[in-house]
Amino acid sequence: MTEGSDVNGQGGEYDNALQAASSEGHLQIVQILLDKGADVNAHGGYFGNALQAASYRGHLEIVQILLDKGANINAQGGYFGNALQAASCGGHLQIAQMLLDKGANINAQGGYFGNALYTASFEGHLEIVQILLDKEADVNAQGGEYGYALQAASYGSHLEIVQILLDKGADVNAHGGYFGNALQAASSEGHLEIVGRLQIVQLLLNKGANINAQGGYFGNALQAASYGSHLEIVQILLDKEADVNAQGGEYGNALQAASYGGNLEVVQLLLDKGADVNAQGGHFDNALQAASYEGNLEAVQLLLDKGADVNAQTLQAALRGCNPEIVQLFNLNGAKMMSRKLSSSTNIRERTKLPRL
Repeated sequence: MTEGSDVNGQGGEYDNALQAASSEGHLQIVQILLDKGADVNAHGGYFGNALQAASYRGHLEIVQILLDKGANINAQGGYFGNALQAASCGGHLQIAQMLLDKGANINAQGGYFGNALYTASFEGHLEIVQILLDKEADVNAQGGEYGYALQAASYGSHLEIVQILLDKGADVNAHGGYFGNALQAASSEGHLEIVGRLQIVQLLLNKGANINAQGGYFGNALQAASYGSHLEIVQILLDKEADVNAQGGEYGNALQAASYGGNLEVVQLLLDKGADVNAQGGHFDNALQAASYEGNLEAVQLLLDKGADVNAQTLQAALRGCNPEIVQLFNLNGAKMMSRKLSSSTNIRERTKLPRL
């Protein structure tokens, strides 16, 4: 450092030199800055403070030094809200344990993920989840994009964490977050092979998850699975008596979601189970328009074969989808429908002709 340099000068991504050095793991520089009077609790920058930066990056020695110098262990701010949440996100077990031993608030709210348990559950850090629960973290605490830890773990396809959370009393039907509930989250696209998602769906159902619970982006679990083209999950949900015509969510119903997704087997299964081919609602208004817009020719043909109505809006959807084969198919079907209507109209007129006087 040059003479006259401001050790607490502010600016840049990390706002101050101490946070920058703590984030990058420069132990000696951290020590020098502190010896020169750097404010250990200076607030600002991406991580909010130096302790949160070091905790997220996994720099154990720096975390220890900062705490020894009086860093506020529960200081709020920054992307992760607090140091414990940062360590939980980074998967740094020793740092999380140290922070807890030093009195970190286990249920502190704030930051992108809401709380430490949610963070560790979403990221799949099993050991951190376990120590947080052992320290009596609130298993049903609300916060974050997915509402609570069980939904976050279900979406992340972390089977063992889902099991632990349920064993610790997580509410299987808790409502909130992007997906509305854990079952819908597990039924959606997820991050694991289909076998892992199937196991979580089955586990949640075995624990009493409401198969027709409403809410969230997709409205219900069946629509989420149908959109994700997860045939096996769709089959399980239907076998467990999911309402095939349940309304709500982005796509209005499961058939529209599947038609947009383009999985012909899922579309066929839903129709076989009694899905209303002309049900109205959702982003595309009906299944045929969804399939048309996305250019799913086989789904369009199947829906037409099952009696889907062709109208001007459907043709517009096909034109927007830029699939000439679908446009041609609609023109043919539209001509046939018009022919049938004209024939029917002629028959009516013939039957209602007045006798000659």
